Amino acid sequence: MLTCKSRDNKKHIMKNFFRKVAFGLKPDEKIPSDPLVWATSQITDEIPDFSFKGKIYSEKELRKHYKEWVFNDRKKLRKKFKKDKKGYKSAKNKLRADTGQKFWRNLELAIRHKEATIGSHPVLTKLWYFWGNHFTISDKDFLSHYTTGAYQRETIRLNMNQTFEKLAHEATVAWAMIHHLDNAVNVGPKSEDAKADWRKRKKRPATINENHARELLELHTVSPNSGYTQENITELAMIMTGWAPNDEQHKSLLETANVKFQRKYHQPGKKLFWGKEFPKGKKGLPAAIKFLANHKSCREFIAYKLCRYLITDYPTKDMTDPIVKAWEKNDGFLPEVHKAAIKVAFEFNDKHNKFQTPENWWLQMGRMTDAKWPPSDDKFDTYQLGYGLDPYQAKPSWFMEDMGHHPYLSKQPNGYSDLSEDWMSPELIIRRLIYARQGYINLKPDNKNNEFFEKVVNKNFDNPDKILKILKQNEKPIDRHILLFNLPEVFRA
Repeated sequence: MLTCKSRDNKKHIMKNFFRKVAFGLKPDEKIPSDPLVWATSQITDEIPDFSFKGKIYSEKELRKHYKEWVFNDRKKLRKKFKKDKKGYKSAKNKLRADTGQKFWRNLELAIRHKEATIGSHPVLTKLWYFWGNHFTISDKDFLSHYTTGAYQRETIRLNMNQTFEKLAHEATVAWAMIHHLDNAVNVGPKSEDAKADWRKRKKRPATINENHARELLELHTVSPNSGYTQENITELAMIMTGWAPNDEQHKSLLETANVKFQRKYHQPGKKLFWGKEFPKGKKGLPAAIKFLANHKSCREFIAYKLCRYLITDYPTKDMTDPIVKAWEKNDGFLPEVHKAAIKVAFEFNDKHNKFQTPENWWLQMGRMTDAKWPPSDDKFDTYQLGYGLDPYQAKPSWFMEDMGHHPYLSKQPNGYSDLSEDWMSPELIIRRLIYARQGYINLKPDNKNNEFFEKVVNKNFDNPDKILKILKQNEKPIDRHILLFNLPEVFRA
């Protein structure tokens, strides 16, 4: 039988704050007496190890599998089985398994979701999700299967204790980003390579590709509010020529090799950008990123996005100003920027509620109920790449795709929206009902009772009486679970 614990208003500690900046409290977690200290203490200069204890593959390892899948499939198998469709299908399926195409994305989700559901730094994890979406890699050329997860682990997460300038630079020259935004084909028209190509083919020399430069300005740093022009985009693209994968010894590995600055692709001559002269050659891009990262519009843009992510769809200047000031005071040192954002979220907690995206909602349910999710590490340890994929292992990907919020399958370079209106369609709400049932199935047997839900409610909500009264209308624990995680109080934190 459910009972209601009355709340002493003098001890109001804003329990929804634990869900706003993280994923709620686990059943065995003690309620912190000071939520702000609890949250900011997780913003450390040292990035903690992953909670996932199984084998974690490096990006370089995964790039090898990517190469096998993409190039053996497209070049070798199609040629070998040109007149044998059945044979080609069989060979392709074997290659798919050998290179783990169906495995890596599920493994990466398990690593990612463990940090939210059982990790000791859920606030840092939620900020990691923010930056992964900010510097997103969209679903292109099988990147989501092989390298996007590793990119978010090794490039984004490991640089969250650096300055924004450092994070932006590492994200810009990361192999996955270079491939995603086509900078590998950004070749200076007057470069050595372009001239050689022209002499060889008697055709027009290569031209620049502005895609990466445009997104670096629009999405990653200063935003359109800065007033940059098309000329600025072209200038930045010229500076970015030469940054591409390079493997002089093994041409077959060219596309999947490490990214290096290659002068033969670089546009020679004077480098002008935003009315300023920048260094030639290799030093040009770091200097340009330094300029952009320290631009007033960049600080304001990132502060606005952080507030929109944590607090409300439409942040105000009194929310963003403290973050901007912390950025200026600390030269963009991200731990201090993060602490400022968390403090603002705390100060405005009772005034605003933030609608939870599907992934945050799902992981909130998992952490608050201590669900058996994601699959245990040993399931992945015993798995042989793509063979015999356990349906239980594949479920994370299924759920995220079905709810429209798979973190590695963004369709656009600007990532997923965090605006409420984009997640409140009747269809998506119905899917949350469906997957709330799945969440109950994943509960431990001892947690499938009404007393357990009383515990969850009292630990994570400031209005437990109201919620428990609603839940009491349903006798079955499964019905109470589904109802609880589809209440407006849960959808919004």
